[in-house]
Amino acid sequence: MDVVQKFYNELAPRYDRLFDHWPSAVKEQGDILDRLFKKSGFDASARILDCACGIGTQAIGLASVGYDVTASDISEGALTEAKKRAAENGVDITFIRADFRALEETFSEQFDVVMAMDNALPHMLTAAELKTAVSSITDRIAPGGMFVASIRDYDALMAHKPPYSPPYIHKTAKGQRVAFQTWDWQGEGYKLVQYIIEDEENLHLSRFECEYRATLREELTDLLHSKGCSKVEWLFPEETGFYQPVVTAKKMTRHLT
Repeated sequence: MDVVQKFYNELAPRYDRLFDHWPSAVKEQGDILDRLFKKSGFDASARILDCACGIGTQAIGLASVGYDVTASDISEGALTEAKKRAAENGVDITFIRADFRALEETFSEQFDVVMAMDNALPHMLTAAELKTAVSSITDRIAPGGMFVASIRDYDALMAHKPPYSPPYIHKTAKGQRVAFQTWDWQGEGYKLVQYIIEDEENLHLSRFECEYRATLREELTDLLHSKGCSKVEWLFPEETGFYQPVVTAKKMTRHLT
């Protein structure tokens, strides 16, 4: 995971540049997840673990509408940024550094909802690593609790393996900001380069590198079922308003073997 830590440590101070207006995204994503939780029978009394919190986009949004949120990440840089932003937004969140492949080493308790948003699980570069991560995450979900993750739509992308993502172009008071990714595919994996171009009073280019493995819906669904989850459901942006497909599952009160 060293490459992942380096990627997010370096990206964290500029991560909000990927959004047109990050504070609006925090509110919007918090509201989307709040509706999703309530539809599944949870309210603001639910204990939430965001195990791939990044700079806190979803964690801060949920805390702002009253949820008890614990947030963890493998990146110290992302956690530093998240803590600062939580304080600026006046929300109380417990932030802890943790690797979601081994959450039991950090958390002894279980949570009502454990989530891993923003395409975090595809950082697992082998099927074995993904299995380890899913096992670790689902073990921290209380019986009857909920798993939530968002994943890039790899089922569609694998058909053509595009070499880049469509650019995001944001107008600013002083010019414009452009963000896009290039994807160098190697089998089911790819090397990603994230570019952020800030063309305002001065031109500023940021470049960050990472690796991913395409996580297909069938593979993740099967893993969740094997770990005692039921009602695995895939929801798409037109249904939720979230920018990526979202997968949810309920952990059964008893794991049948």
